[in-house]
Amino acid sequence: MVKPLSLLFLTLFNSILGLSVLFPILGPLARELGLSEVQVGLFSTGYALMQFILAAYWGRRSEVVGRKPILLMGILGFAASFFLFALFAWLGYQQVLSGWGLFACLLFSRLLGGAFSSATLPTAQAYLADITPREQRTQNFAVLGAAFGLGVIFGPAIGAGLAHFGLLVPVVFSASLALLNALFVGLALPESRRPLERTPTPPSLSWTDPRIRPLLLIGLSINLASIAMEQTVAFLYQDRLGLTPAQTAQTVGLALVIFGIVGVLVQGFWVRTVRWPPRALLGLGLALLLLGYLGLVFAPSFAWLTASLVLLGLGSMATPGLTAAQSLAVSDDEQGVVAGLSSAAQALGRMLGPVVGTSLYGFSPAYPYVFSAMLIGLALLFFLARPQLASQRE
Repeated sequence: MVKPLSLLFLTLFNSILGLSVLFPILGPLARELGLSEVQVGLFSTGYALMQFILAAYWGRRSEVVGRKPILLMGILGFAASFFLFALFAWLGYQQVLSGWGLFACLLFSRLLGGAFSSATLPTAQAYLADITPREQRTQNFAVLGAAFGLGVIFGPAIGAGLAHFGLLVPVVFSASLALLNALFVGLALPESRRPLERTPTPPSLSWTDPRIRPLLLIGLSINLASIAMEQTVAFLYQDRLGLTPAQTAQTVGLALVIFGIVGVLVQGFWVRTVRWPPRALLGLGLALLLLGYLGLVFAPSFAWLTASLVLLGLGSMATPGLTAAQSLAVSDDEQGVVAGLSSAAQALGRMLGPVVGTSLYGFSPAYPYVFSAMLIGLALLFFLARPQLASQRE
């Protein structure tokens, strides 16, 4: 019989794969439909906004009704939103919809997708906390990070391959994959929270709770710094190395695959092997992230730029350390809520990161990475100044 941890890994991998399939085709699709770059940016911002607003809500609901129903609702809502996006885009191709009417319909489908997809990650994290003893959470949370990383690595490649058959094919593939994922969850994944363990009313845990507020701030810093980098790193390679657009796509693609593989190996294998406590992973991870962003500020060549990305991949060990620290900081009845608040903090970083990164790049190519380094540096100092942070006994 397949273990729940393996089932959860496949569930999250499928969800992230379905989302990241769209990364290579959103821009070209929007241009074919006559939409502007700003409107494309609003698709991503709106998606992240709904995740920011609703992630904590879904986490609370999972404490009341159970993990499996919320996980299914999130996956099915994601599928519906992508089918709607494909339908509206097809109507745009047929000239039934155009201009602001087309944009409004597509934006609605993305808002719907963000609203429902915000249930998936926090519920998966809470599910994992339910089935994992406290002393093993750091290692098992790393598995979720590896699933996320693998989905981001393979998704764009699949999306680019499917785009040869038409730009709407990856969208329909994502929606269909989500339906299969929901069927898989419905048939194979057992409920982790028995009726007697559920709470009649959601826990009142909030952003201001002193047990988790510092950890949420660190999580926001990590995610904001990462998104600001990801939004601008292609520009940096092109400008620093003097590449053509075609050369940039190939070079950055290779560098990001290396970056992704390092992150998956660190979280999927190394963290589970060394079995370090959350504070050790978080401290070393933040230090490596700081070195990586500083490297991007000064790197003069492909080798040095990519070495800096490798450092950032190694620094991803901070993520399972942070997630485990958040889980261990609260009671078993608050796992869904803390996972929801953590996802909301990540969504806030995804909202602000593109604007901050691209705006700073307009002033100087080095500024986004100076900003990220300063943000991580402050988070590291804040972390080191609080010896009790993330030091709960597992």
